[in-house]
Amino acid sequence: MENKVSIEIYGAEIICASCVNAPSSKDTYEWLDAAISRKYPGQAYDIQYIDIESEIADDRQRGIAEQVRNDEYFYPLVMISGQLVGEGYIQLKPVFSELERQGFKSASE
Repeated sequence: MENKVSIEIYGAEIICASCVNAPSSKDTYEWLDAAISRKYPGQAYDIQYIDIESEIADDRQRGIAEQVRNDEYFYPLVMISGQLVGEGYIQLKPVFSELERQGFKSASE
């Protein structure tokens, strides 16, 4: 795999009103980073937490954050290489499926 896969987690300090029992966006970011590095050790990816309430320099990311703020998406919102893979209550299966579609190989393979 030549290129790093880009993983973006959009969220805010306040837990999404529709996601009362879900972990915070920051907790989701840390949990995903740990789970991905454990399942796919040594494989290149770049994971980024984007606070939807902060100033965002990148136009594309700013647009997505605006959509989240306008309630078009729940947060945390997870995107992998520009593909939406989860919003609100994040589950590992769709995240792992997208990573494997992008060429990741599990440590158990």
